[in-house]
Amino acid sequence: MAGETLVKTGRLVTVFGGSGFLGRYVAKALAEHGWRVRIASRRPGSAYVTQPSGKVGQIVAVQANLRFPASVASAVRDAEAVVNLVGLLAPTAKQGFAELHDKGVATLCEAAKAAGVNRFVQVSAIGADASSAAEYARTKAAGEANVLRLFPEAVILRPSVVFGPEDKFFNRFAAMARLMPALPLIGGGTSLLQPVFVGDVAEAVARALDGEAKPGTVYELGGPERRSFAEIMRFVLDATGRRKPLVALPFPAASAMARVTEGVKRLSLGLFPAMLDMTRDQVELLKSDNVVSAAALREERTLQGLGIKPQSFESFVPRYLGRFRKTGQYADYTAR
Repeated sequence: MAGETLVKTGRLVTVFGGSGFLGRYVAKALAEHGWRVRIASRRPGSAYVTQPSGKVGQIVAVQANLRFPASVASAVRDAEAVVNLVGLLAPTAKQGFAELHDKGVATLCEAAKAAGVNRFVQVSAIGADASSAAEYARTKAAGEANVLRLFPEAVILRPSVVFGPEDKFFNRFAAMARLMPALPLIGGGTSLLQPVFVGDVAEAVARALDGEAKPGTVYELGGPERRSFAEIMRFVLDATGRRKPLVALPFPAASAMARVTEGVKRLSLGLFPAMLDMTRDQVELLKSDNVVSAAALREERTLQGLGIKPQSFESFVPRYLGRFRKTGQYADYTAR
């Protein structure tokens, strides 16, 4: 059968971080593009949900951890390509930014080079900058440098805030709007964001592996709307039918609050609500706009440059925020 032939002879790609939010969409896109997909994850059991996205045997999961070189070498064996999606939004007791974004990427690149991998896609983030005051941005930039050092023909993808039904951005603030008396606007809410659909980022990964991206190039991925943080909070309130005040929180006050939050979280034994999690690094990142640069637009290093029409968050997100409305997702329906 044609499907069996595909699974037996298709190109093999190892996707690190493939069991996460973005990874599930990337696995589906790669399967649709004819790749055999090996998902490398610390907890391979969490990747099983991706298997129905491909034909029988097309998507498999293996155990690997970027902190353990032997597991990484095993995961990239016989692969033609590697995609790295591993990233942290906040450090944990066991894993820090440097361990994963910098050293972990170096370990992965060295193993991939030794295994004869000839295609590499690194998913980074808009704002990656070696001189940034935020450790997240500095280590993301270090990871990019590690990739291009060993794979100068690699493609780097830098998405803005990624949205989709399972995201931790719009869902988080919708949950806050339901439970909290007010929503904070860090730095006054003037920072610009350009949310990008998770499916569009996944398609960009697949096209990059298929050779449709310029080798050795950094692409910046954003959606069609640029909105301030304050505008996005108002959008969330409107989509969920909530009326809550928006309270401006100057950056110094936000940093002080984040310091307290970090301390409480360390003492909470894992019981601190993820909804309230805030770090000084995240506050620092909000001091800069998270949007596609003028240079990337001019040089067509964007979704459009890859032939992808970006999805609008304003038309898509309300579909999955309905569950946060006072009367639930069926608020606009009446019994007949």
